[in-house]
Amino acid sequence: MIEVPTHGMAHGGDAVGRVDGKVYFVPGAMPGEKVAGTIERDRGSWARLSMTSVLEPSPHRVEPPCPHFDVCGGCQWQFATHDAQAEWKRSIVVEQLAHIGKIHDVEVHETVTTESVGYRNRLDVRIKDGVPGLRKAASHDLAPIDSCLIAHAGLNELFDCLRGTDLTSATLRVGTATGDRLLVHTGGTLRVPDGVSVAKMTKRGLGTVIGDPFITEKVAGKTFRVTGTNFFQVNTAGAEVLVDLVTRALQPRSEDVLLDAYAGGGLFSATVGAGCFHSIAVESDPGGLADLARNVPEAERIAKRVEHLDGGEWDLVVADPPRAGLRAAGVAAITSAGPRAIALVSCDPASLARDSRLLIDSGYTLVGVTPVDMFPHTFHIEAVAHFARAGA
Repeated sequence: MIEVPTHGMAHGGDAVGRVDGKVYFVPGAMPGEKVAGTIERDRGSWARLSMTSVLEPSPHRVEPPCPHFDVCGGCQWQFATHDAQAEWKRSIVVEQLAHIGKIHDVEVHETVTTESVGYRNRLDVRIKDGVPGLRKAASHDLAPIDSCLIAHAGLNELFDCLRGTDLTSATLRVGTATGDRLLVHTGGTLRVPDGVSVAKMTKRGLGTVIGDPFITEKVAGKTFRVTGTNFFQVNTAGAEVLVDLVTRALQPRSEDVLLDAYAGGGLFSATVGAGCFHSIAVESDPGGLADLARNVPEAERIAKRVEHLDGGEWDLVVADPPRAGLRAAGVAAITSAGPRAIALVSCDPASLARDSRLLIDSGYTLVGVTPVDMFPHTFHIEAVAHFARAGA
């Protein structure tokens, strides 16, 4: 047994402490606490601690509000106040920019928060022997649950119709602004409440069982079709925040051309692009392209990977890449036209730091970064970074 005083939060959600020069990562602990535990993994200069007790608790520690918290792997930080979680996310962005990107003098604003419960508009559920659930923490095993604290009420109402079925998995979606609900599965029988659409994924694609194979959602006054399991931001209120931050960073003008890189279903083309003369939306996923064509028919659509762009002209860029980030090829592609401003929407602070360094080395100034708490009670962090071309 070892006692460790913790002083910070690491990227990945573990508290960090140091004893006799050795770094300890402690899941379930908070900065400013003293905890006791046993060493789970020792790597010489650092170790991972399995916490057995909190000797000196933080004033920000609370009782987890979800009865499934101890077994479900969906949330990691329900033991902390929402304000504490928001500050940790900001501190992690600061640390990653400094450690990975060697960027020390940029303003990282306070984390913008959304509602901490009932925010998810999508859940991917597993069903075993007729019992629905989510994965346990650090495991592929199923944690049976009857509701999810962070899921929208419209999704929680669908758990009962999964119970006792022969389904093995289901994706549940809701339009929080429209009330549309969709259940997508890969085979089996079930009964759903009136007004709920059902679609089935097969080798030939998505087939309609009941209603429409999509939902509609509204963000910033625009209506979006979201088909089946296609990507869309899982926090609708958070998506509104992203649109606002990107718009403020880019300051679009009526004569501008906007490059929407990794456009998905067209969230930014439809909203930020509405203030521009023209939008160029780049997306390689066929499903995303189909939704994009319906959501933003006026945008120019390019069906290829962003890093394979081979020329073009644009004044502004919004890039919302997957977790791996833009990387060197993506940075080279979006900066090839010399845009005056770039808004980088990142879902991973480490890739944000790497991409920021690449953009700075390409002649851009990092004006500021704003973390967004798109995923309360989890360690996942969204952020919007604003870059301006030197001399623009």
